[in-house]
Amino acid sequence: MEATADYEAIKTTLADAANEHGEPHWLVERRLAAVDAMQGLAVPKADRFSIRDWPLTPTDQPLKFSRSDRTLATDVTAEEGHIQIVQVGQTTVTVNLPDELDEQGVILTDMFTAFREHPQLTEKHFMAKVVKTDEDRLTSYHTAFLNAGVFLYVPKGVTIKAPIEINTIQDSTRTQPLVSHVLIVAEADSHFAVTQHLTTEGDVTNIANCVVEILARGDSEVHYSAFDELGANTTAYLNRRASISRGAKVDWAIGMMNNGNTFGDFDSELIGEGAKSDAKVITVTTKSQDVCINTRVTNHGKKTDGNIVQRGVIMEKSNLIFNGIGHIIHGASGAHAEQENRVLMMSDDAHGDANPILLIDENDVLAGHAASVGQIDQNQMYYLMSRGIDKAQAQRLVIRGFLSTVIGAIPSKTVRTRLTNTIERKLEDGIEL
Repeated sequence: MEATADYEAIKTTLADAANEHGEPHWLVERRLAAVDAMQGLAVPKADRFSIRDWPLTPTDQPLKFSRSDRTLATDVTAEEGHIQIVQVGQTTVTVNLPDELDEQGVILTDMFTAFREHPQLTEKHFMAKVVKTDEDRLTSYHTAFLNAGVFLYVPKGVTIKAPIEINTIQDSTRTQPLVSHVLIVAEADSHFAVTQHLTTEGDVTNIANCVVEILARGDSEVHYSAFDELGANTTAYLNRRASISRGAKVDWAIGMMNNGNTFGDFDSELIGEGAKSDAKVITVTTKSQDVCINTRVTNHGKKTDGNIVQRGVIMEKSNLIFNGIGHIIHGASGAHAEQENRVLMMSDDAHGDANPILLIDENDVLAGHAASVGQIDQNQMYYLMSRGIDKAQAQRLVIRGFLSTVIGAIPSKTVRTRLTNTIERKLEDGIEL
């Protein structure tokens, strides 16, 4: 439980830190308003899961900015020609943006540089349209205590063929929350892919409050993939959301392999006619982890198309809740919503649940869902073991196939390889034979 906070003192300390950091006036005012909002807001609710007692808004840890050791990023591959930004804590280590993209107006920079140099883009989009500051206590805390992040802007008609890589490394060599924001603006008819890798260096107990906002204008196409690999001593809140305009498409491929307790809230808002989104999420939970993932698609526009696929493997004494939420708003005629939530139990001591939720306020639609929680398929095991494969290897092969839907959707070969290796390591440590 968190201590009772003196919010006026927090506002004074926070304003001093933000002004010393050279932040624009509008951002400081937005931070202070967020502190006021926090006082009357609760943490978000999830079906069959509670984060009420999680220490996700540590107001006793003041906003401050300090440099991290750049050598914490030595494991990040920085290959020539990669479009890439690397951050350790609040320190930006690398920004690689080819000259031809810079000349076309593409912006890739750290969040605070964007606030200062591109206020016409950031002021109107940051926590204003896609994710709102006053939605709940976690989004208010995020605005008030923001201390890291990335801004990506792709102008109208620009296509970027290579994936854009964002490496966010939490510096847990000291006590400091990671409050990171990725703001992506895809102008009309732009096409590109983004891959984010979240990791932790150090063993200090911390929180991570990370928000991704994607604004996809008409006929744009964004493929966002994430490999989350935060540390065992990190309690994480991950909020990723897209607002998708007429004819635009945003696909998600998320491999959530954190080692600590995690609450994930992923959302696609299909605003314009013909908007589309495919959301694929996989996770492997181990030890005594508590993990809840809400993946939501809301069809606002006519002839919109939203799909959700969530697959999880639970081991040891872990707990995993999948909530798949499809909501078709009245007037969204011709909309299509499908979802599939499946949990594979590898331990009698683990607990898992897959909850499909369909909310339909329109008659002329097509919607469906599938959900399951169960043991590994014994027919598949028998087939593999009858061909001389031992039990452990057979289990890993079946699970790898079960999770392959997301792994194959990640564009970066390096990230795919690291994700596969992480899954293999978790399975090797957690499978009971």
